[in-house]
Amino acid sequence: MAVDRPQRFGFRAAVNAISVAVMVNLIALAASAIGAPELLNNDTPVLTPSIFAPTSTPAFAIRDLSYFVLGICAVIFIVVSGLLTYCVIRFRRRPGDEGREPPQVYGSIQIELAWTVVPILIVVILFLTTARYIFGIERLQPPSGLQATVVGHQWWWEIRYPDLGIITANELHVPVSDPANPMPIFLTLQSADVIHSFWVPQLAGKMDVIPNKTNRMWIDPQTPGLYVGQCAEYCGLEHARMLLRVVVHAKEEFAQWVATQQATAIDDPGVRGGREIFQSVACINCHTVRGTLANGIFGPDLTHLMSRVTLAAGAAKNTPDNLRAWVDNPDTLKPGALMPAMKLSPRDLDQLVAYLLTLR
Repeated sequence: MAVDRPQRFGFRAAVNAISVAVMVNLIALAASAIGAPELLNNDTPVLTPSIFAPTSTPAFAIRDLSYFVLGICAVIFIVVSGLLTYCVIRFRRRPGDEGREPPQVYGSIQIELAWTVVPILIVVILFLTTARYIFGIERLQPPSGLQATVVGHQWWWEIRYPDLGIITANELHVPVSDPANPMPIFLTLQSADVIHSFWVPQLAGKMDVIPNKTNRMWIDPQTPGLYVGQCAEYCGLEHARMLLRVVVHAKEEFAQWVATQQATAIDDPGVRGGREIFQSVACINCHTVRGTLANGIFGPDLTHLMSRVTLAAGAAKNTPDNLRAWVDNPDTLKPGALMPAMKLSPRDLDQLVAYLLTLR
């Protein structure tokens, strides 16, 4: 029995190892297919964010490196699985083996060198290749392009265009970059509170957003469209709802967007009452609406609120009903949000929301 137990344990350990290896490989294969289009409501194509569907130079480099690493891992998986399978079959217990101890190997320079030198070589190759790609992205200096500053807040993104005089939130709008005539976008990343992480998988790798430190990165999206990402560093209660949208426009469309965003807020006489309510309550302490008394800096700029597709950093669609619910009590859409409930009367709430709906 003293000999039989280790033999059974070795068989089970081998089966468990094979099972784990198969699961890891299946996960890797599934990840490679994430970039495939899905269907929303059976007709609208939606592209799931994936490093395997890049549209920007840094993302292309990351994808190539990922393929290289997955290739090495696949070879290791095949070799290890093959050896395990061979050992399980070749050295399985047979009739007549009871009471016989298998041959013991007490030392082998060849085996010890193999399981020491080969892993070290693999690690060195992966390290050097990764370092080469990192330095290649960091040191590459594309021609001058659009500048944008992204500031992480709990739990939303402030986006500034210092050269254009535009401040918006949660949606980064950029022009498409022609590979023949690159138009990179340089991003300055800062934090107003805790550590965040900026990540749009199809455009670039993750970059931490750290308090009292400025990090920089660049992208050059080569295909117009919508690319989604989010904060990739746990930053508090609503970390999962700190989403980000990057809208890549054709150059003419981007010029139109810039012109719209540079304009002051619409002054609609029909909602003047809602504007007066906005300027008389705590809204102006946190939010800015250009052309009004509101010049707060703690919350998103609302000058063109209704030009954005989502509310609360992607927590809900920007619809009149959701906007009313958000102003009335933010916890209904984003529990733990730092914006307080306004506690307005239904009449004042309706007037305030009617005014906000004109901010396009």
